[in-house]
Amino acid sequence: MVDDNELKRLRDIAAPAPGESAKARAFEAAMRAYDQENISTLTQGSVGGLRLTERAQKLWSEIMQKKLIAAPALAGLVALPIAGYATFHMLREQPPKFGGDEKITETLADKPATLKPTTAEPKPVRTELEKDKKADADVESRDATDALVAPASPPKSESTVAVGGAQKEAATGAPRQDATGAGSVAMNSAPPASAPTGEFALDGTVSAPSISRGLAPTGSKLMAQQPAMAPADQVQPQEANRDRIEDFKTNPVHAALEDPVSTFSIDVDTASYSFVRRSLKEGFVPQADTVRVEEMINYFPYDWKGPDSATTPFNSTVSVMPTPWNTHTKLMHVAIKGFDVKPTEQRKANLVFLIDVSGSMDEPDKLPLLKSAFRLLVSKLKADDTISIVTYAGDAGTVLMPTKVAEKDKILNAIDNLQPGGSTAGEAGIKEAYKLAQQSFVKDGVNRVMLATDGDFNVGQTDDDDLKRLIESERKTGVFLSVFGFGRGNLNDQMMQTIAQNGNGTAAYIDTLAEAEKVLVEDASSTLFTIAKDVKIQVEFNPNKVSEYRLIGYETRALNREDFNNDRVDAGDIGSGHSVTAIYEITPKGSGGEQIDPLRYGQASVDNGGVANAGEYAFVKIRYKLPNEDVSKLITTPVTSENEISSFDQASTDQRFSVAVAAFGQKLRDEDATAKFGYDKIMEIATAARGADPFGYRSEFLSLVRLASALGGNR
Repeated sequence: MVDDNELKRLRDIAAPAPGESAKARAFEAAMRAYDQENISTLTQGSVGGLRLTERAQKLWSEIMQKKLIAAPALAGLVALPIAGYATFHMLREQPPKFGGDEKITETLADKPATLKPTTAEPKPVRTELEKDKKADADVESRDATDALVAPASPPKSESTVAVGGAQKEAATGAPRQDATGAGSVAMNSAPPASAPTGEFALDGTVSAPSISRGLAPTGSKLMAQQPAMAPADQVQPQEANRDRIEDFKTNPVHAALEDPVSTFSIDVDTASYSFVRRSLKEGFVPQADTVRVEEMINYFPYDWKGPDSATTPFNSTVSVMPTPWNTHTKLMHVAIKGFDVKPTEQRKANLVFLIDVSGSMDEPDKLPLLKSAFRLLVSKLKADDTISIVTYAGDAGTVLMPTKVAEKDKILNAIDNLQPGGSTAGEAGIKEAYKLAQQSFVKDGVNRVMLATDGDFNVGQTDDDDLKRLIESERKTGVFLSVFGFGRGNLNDQMMQTIAQNGNGTAAYIDTLAEAEKVLVEDASSTLFTIAKDVKIQVEFNPNKVSEYRLIGYETRALNREDFNNDRVDAGDIGSGHSVTAIYEITPKGSGGEQIDPLRYGQASVDNGGVANAGEYAFVKIRYKLPNEDVSKLITTPVTSENEISSFDQASTDQRFSVAVAAFGQKLRDEDATAKFGYDKIMEIATAARGADPFGYRSEFLSLVRLASALGGNR
């Protein structure tokens, strides 16, 4: 409930400014109080993606009824996109009435001394408001006429999104706090009278609106401001979505005879899966470029066979099985398992938390969630590990000098005291973080900067390539970097991927406390403790057995063929216990499923009977470096008929589940291969292969498939 201090402050806000309607200001203050009172009860639901309380539904119903009544009168005045804005001003003539024990209108009137008990007849208050009707109409008419010739007020630094908008408020599922501290649900507070913007005057005069107040459908953008002289019936342009996602094309089908070699960097990031999950749970199908299939596959833990000792940091298992979505092709499944370092053998950790506390982090799913996430991580570390904290917002600052985890209370107190505000000086923050990491450098230990942010570095070095070079230079010192993204609407996923890949670290997207627990507690060993770096895979296909192939996912990790043997080329890293999966769809020679016509010339070179290893499907090579070495080692695996599984159902539970996830990712990207493979088939495979699911990750996956099917995404 709104306390007495809040009511007093809102009464002050309700006081009329010169030339402004008292009853309108009181109504707006009441709305803000109403929103603030119910902010904690908003969840996903039916009105623009939000379910309101019964009290809120009643108010919403009254507003919508008035909007319907007003529509015919407004049809000749305005275009549909600003009908909601007009409705708000019509409501100023007749504020909604609350029944029962509701007291909002009376409590926040600008003359509280005249308030009556709820049982008393409110007629005197309404009569007093009626007396001002003509004067208010004249004032508003003059304001609207002045707005036609006066310059529009400057745009606010932060625009508030209406219910259902696709920017931060709708994406996070929580209303944004306005300057007064009250939550904005369906409309903004009025602009000051001293800087008039376009309005609908009571006499019908229409000036240019400063911002759209209508409801935006899910997935829409913020409505940009129009100049004051813009025609009233002109549709306002939309601002571009501020999320920065790298676009990429799906891997094509390659002819093995012409292009037999495939090379890519290993990947253990999981950010895409979390982003896709959030989109589906908020009620819309994710954009194709947010779906990186390999990150979805590798989100789940798998029980692949691992190595026997740390001297060989990982083991690979290759299987060939029928493709569930194409009877003419097979899947070549490459599973890699890292050596799982026992807790007693874990190296000492020197971690620097680099935390974005800029103004945009002032959202429930950003800084507050970040604090909880890092508290979980602190509880996972050993007493002799070291933690430092650097923040950045306008400029970088050291919040906590290197401190042993034995002083846990001191570390947690520093985290709890973090407050948002300012712009984002990311470059300065990174440099300060690396400086602290070097001060506490642990030889043969884990030295890592852990960057937590929601978006761009908008002060200092902001270009992704410049940041990449900065991270690369620091990586050579033995300090690695991981990135954790929070929130929506300003997320720079492209930057996250760039600096994580070049910082020998991982990129994860944390949207819930459960995800924070998965990334920073359950997967802490694989997140923090690197057992192999610059891991690359190269597969050579035998044209005598394979006509065509395509790699499922890893589009943004592709390497040139010559990069495989070049130890100067950076690649992905594998942490303790990490499991990594890569899947190729291959077309066996003579299967009839070829998509590329064979060459007229050149067949003799493979059909002369003298080809070595003619019975192999492919030859898999993996290069890696140990964490403290700069020269790579090589692991090779020939793929023969002994690796083949006769039917898909005979594949292991983990193999079948990973294939189901691969199919789901391709379906969301609307790829040709799974165009005729329905969500029901994906559900069938994943349900049968759910297996052991101690943390419920696989059950959650099944719910996401159902959501995508219900939303009709790429049927």
